Order: sequence, then structure tokens, then C-alpha cells
Amino acid sequence: MRMSREVMRLDEASQENGDTTIRESTSIASTQQLVDACLAGDRCAMQQLYEQCSDHVYGLMIRMVGRQDADDLTQHVFLTMFRKLEQFNGQSKLETWLYRLATNEALQHLRRCKRRATAPLVAEPETSDPDRIGATEEAELLETAISRLEPELRAVLLLKEQRGLSYQEIAESVGIPEGTVGSRLNRARKELRQKLAKLGWE
Repeated sequence: MRMSREVMRLDEASQENGDTTIRESTSIASTQQLVDACLAGDRCAMQQLYEQCSDHVYGLMIRMVGRQDADDLTQHVFLTMFRKLEQFNGQSKLETWLYRLATNEALQHLRRCKRRATAPLVAEPETSDPDRIGATEEAELLETAISRLEPELRAVLLLKEQRGLSYQEIAESVGIPEGTVGSRLNRARKELRQKLAKLGWE
């Protein structure tokens, strides 16, 4: 995924803040160095940070809001991230902070649209192989069932099962107490099994 024109023009935001220096990126050894370079107006560092994280955010967005809106919302998340990057204090992982921005963006979008289900996320099978068709149909059922979960449950489930975050990281990403994560996960898994059963999952 390539950066949008809006994201690539972040140097203008730096200029508005009084920073007109755009530096060429050198070898970035750590996330904090990458963040510092971005704050200094380094376009190459911005591109590197975007390329490092965008696929993860996009994958989360697809399952939160559907393919039709995932790309635009991913771009918006990174615009927000770069504008607020100076607020990142390093107390949590950058990815955790970014997932919080992404989750908030997805939930706000769903509330605006009053949507609780997304379109099927898996393409129609292009093979006559029965085994491959069966696997595709199962994937479609799973995606459909996930899309029918309440957004707050969907977010917790995806952050755990898709992104592999810890309970603490999920709590920080979603903005809920760590003790609430477990109860939401249990509820999400229970409802997912129920929805899969209704869809004919065997």
C-alpha cells in the first residue's frame, strides 16, 4: 500500500508548526529513532514508518469496516498518527498506540454509519478443486460471522486473534481496563460460535 498524497504532504504540517527543515533519512536502527526522525520532518522516515505499519492497520480495518472503506480509513489513521506523533511518549509500543488510533477510527466510522455488519471479505472461489472451494467457503463463513459481532467485541477479538496482542496491549489499544479484556474476549468467542452455527459451520 502506498502513502496517499495527503500523508506525503506531512511536511506542510511541519512547516505550520515552525519546522521547515526536511532531512534525508539515514539508517534507522530503532522505532524511537524512526519517530524522532519523523518529528524532525524526515520524509523518508515517514515513508519507512508507514511501510512498516500500514499492512497491519489495513488488515485490521478490512475486518472492522469492510474492504470498501478500509483503504481510506487506513490513510486517515496515518494522517492522525503523524499529526499527533509528538504525543507518543514511548511508554507503550508504537504499534499499540497506532492500534488505538485505528480502533477509535473504525469504531467512530461504524457509529457514524450505524453499521454492525460489513460486506463479505473473501472473494468468490476461482477454482474447481473441491478442497480449495471448501476452505474458501469456510473462510467466508468465518469472515461473515466476525463482521456480525458488535464492533467493540470485534475489535478485541481481532486484536487478540489476528494481531496477537497481550491483554495489557489490547486494554491500551481499546481504552478499557485490562480486566475487561478477558470478559469481552469470552463474550466475543461465544457469540462467534453461535453466529457460525447459524451460518451452517460444521
